[in-house]
Amino acid sequence: MDLKDLPVTQRVNALVKALDGAKRTNEALARCRDGEEMLDVLLDASSRLGLGLTRWELENTPPIRDWVWWKNKEAPLTIGDSKPRYQQDGGQGKPRPSGSSEDETPRRRFLGLF
Repeated sequence: MDLKDLPVTQRVNALVKALDGAKRTNEALARCRDGEEMLDVLLDASSRLGLGLTRWELENTPPIRDWVWWKNKEAPLTIGDSKPRYQQDGGQGKPRPSGSSEDETPRRRFLGLF
């Protein structure tokens, strides 16, 4: 069976498994400045493995899609007032306002569905 005949998700999963432990490829991915450079490295790895993945398939299929978004510092999902999801998740890395305790949870608003 030719690997190019497999569905896109299976070919992407095969690429991800092949990257596990591939030291040189992982170092090249870590040195990439943005998602476009990552896609170039991944396209090269795909062609060496005979997977025949296209740039569009890599760009739009998880988990590669999520890696590219993360490298570009783009949020894969926005909620509410167009704040990127990663900025809404608990304010990671931001100091707590003075006077707030660590076990104090922020008040949540429920807007309802109707």
